[in-house]
Amino acid sequence: MRHHTLFIMDGPLNTLDLETSFRSLENFGHSLRAASYVVRPTHAEEIPEVFTLARRQGLSVTARGAGLSYNDAALNGGGIVLDLTGINRIIDWNPATGELLVEPGVTLRQLWQLVEPDGWWPPVVSGTMLTTVGGCLGANVHGKNNFKLGPIGEHVVEFRAVLPSGEEVLCSPKKNADLFYAMIGGFGMLGIFTAIKLQMKRIHSGLLEVSARPVANLHDHLANLREHSPTADYIVGWLDGTVGGRVLGRGQIHVARLLHEGEDPDPSRSMQLRNQVLPPRIFGILPKSKLHLFMRPFMNNLGTSAVNAGKYAASLRRHTFRQSHAAFHFLFDYVPDWERAYGRGGLIQYQSFLPKERAEEAWSEMISLSLRRGLPSYLGVTKRHRPDKFLFSHALDGFSAAMDFKITNRNRPRLSQLLQEFDRIVLEAGGRFYFAKNSETLPQTAAHFLGPKAIAEFRRLKQRCDPNGVLESNLYRRVFAPEVRGGGQWTAMMSS
Repeated sequence: MRHHTLFIMDGPLNTLDLETSFRSLENFGHSLRAASYVVRPTHAEEIPEVFTLARRQGLSVTARGAGLSYNDAALNGGGIVLDLTGINRIIDWNPATGELLVEPGVTLRQLWQLVEPDGWWPPVVSGTMLTTVGGCLGANVHGKNNFKLGPIGEHVVEFRAVLPSGEEVLCSPKKNADLFYAMIGGFGMLGIFTAIKLQMKRIHSGLLEVSARPVANLHDHLANLREHSPTADYIVGWLDGTVGGRVLGRGQIHVARLLHEGEDPDPSRSMQLRNQVLPPRIFGILPKSKLHLFMRPFMNNLGTSAVNAGKYAASLRRHTFRQSHAAFHFLFDYVPDWERAYGRGGLIQYQSFLPKERAEEAWSEMISLSLRRGLPSYLGVTKRHRPDKFLFSHALDGFSAAMDFKITNRNRPRLSQLLQEFDRIVLEAGGRFYFAKNSETLPQTAAHFLGPKAIAEFRRLKQRCDPNGVLESNLYRRVFAPEVRGGGQWTAMMSS
């Protein structure tokens, strides 16, 4: 470990035997930035030292994993950002039972590359393998199988966490269950995960059978998501947000199923890592790390509309094929730094979750509105969902649509207004939101969809776990608007 002295203004703040720096951090979409004191411990035992420092200096602390949230969940302007990527040991792996014990900085790439050769796969993964397990739990990520297996939190056997008070807790669905269901999906605002035990999913092949089919409009799109989910292991849709009228919501659905025992003639071969790793070059020539530079000229309304039209035309032929787990799940890793293709202003991803009865009407209104305003979504991804028991759940019996919007200096105010109108449409339809995505959510919106019962329970746990209000982030201050830092007090609006 390196020895540094932190400074605030013209005086020494404190001396830590930890790797520290003061620098500006960004969100994944490169649309938000904040300067913070970044502390990077390498052992969980060092985390209480950071809490002590924060209390002494009146600073807040935010946990950060890989920094892949689309919003400000891992930003903390003027405070301390606790970079957990150095706490990344795999503590124990049992290939007989599929139970895995890891530290929070372990990435999904470390995880799946360890377990797949033994015939296992993570039960729920994000669209990139670069996320950390702690970050996945903090956001309670969902995958392309949420309708079947729920979010990642449903596959946590137990976890250990350290609270700002210095107390260490062990939580499971039966032990400290209130904390278990609140800290998973709580974005690090109650405590910091230090060890996580997960149950992996048994697989009998390194391949999935994938069926790709076109959908002509939003009605057809949602009907396919609903129709195929009972028999699928995974299902995901691509939605073209650049067209309206009779073809509004057109796109493509990918339905995948796990191969049963005996269907793969050589499962040991297909589960070898060399047959799973994504190739670094396209056609063996162009490095994928440079591809986002070639994408940038098309990242405008006209260019994206043309690309989406070509993609839809290419999808009109139904076909079935076999694909590796890594290739199917980690689509965003095909093009490293793909988000940089959006340019200097970055992107906002807006994700809404709507009941199955109201989704078509609400998304038709939202997509039509974005087209009338000249602010189309350049990329849309849809999924099927079911409810879960977590305190800050974003899921329901319905669908989600994640829409990416390019930000420029000229369109930022108009885009912000558009997304506030989206919020109104979603709330009127009984929808929900996901705190890892939207960066425009207001306290009133959060109060509406979370409801007074969930808010009151979170306030109770915040007072118990963090009475001095040490754990805060830009997201927390934006959405939960604490009136004062101490005691977890919120504005009168949130308390009512």
